[in-house]
Amino acid sequence: MARRLRPVGLDFTESAPLRLVFAAEVAAPPDAVYRALAEDVASWPYWFTAVTRATPTGAGAGREVRLRGGTVFRETIVAAEPDVRYAYRVDESNAPGLRALLEEWRLTPSATGTHVQWTFAADGTAPFRFILGLARAGVGRSFRDAVRRLGDRLAGAAA
Repeated sequence: MARRLRPVGLDFTESAPLRLVFAAEVAAPPDAVYRALAEDVASWPYWFTAVTRATPTGAGAGREVRLRGGTVFRETIVAAEPDVRYAYRVDESNAPGLRALLEEWRLTPSATGTHVQWTFAADGTAPFRFILGLARAGVGRSFRDAVRRLGDRLAGAAA
């Protein structure tokens, strides 16, 4: 059963009790990466394998995301700055122990394409924070693999 989470703003990326921050390079320009993140929501499962389904809601103001293992997030977009930043807050989830979650994707042009930084800012019960802290390396690997697959997908679209 989904539970309502505490609403947080963009400043939560700096103040969250648990912050996971990862970065990777993708050989595609920021506008292409932004479109994949913010406009082609349904394609997320093709490049971010932890995601099994992603659907825009509220005429693009939100999303519903399903993860492997059955976790569901109902989200509100809190920042949509083309080619620069895409961020969303989770409003409801069935994830045990989760109290608040905001994810931010920052895009910066680089010599090889785009520098992608992903911040996963969360609050939850002590067991939730402990388990997610232990999972940090796996979450980072999942992010880097996703960015690599996104780059491959975008390179194929450009060909």
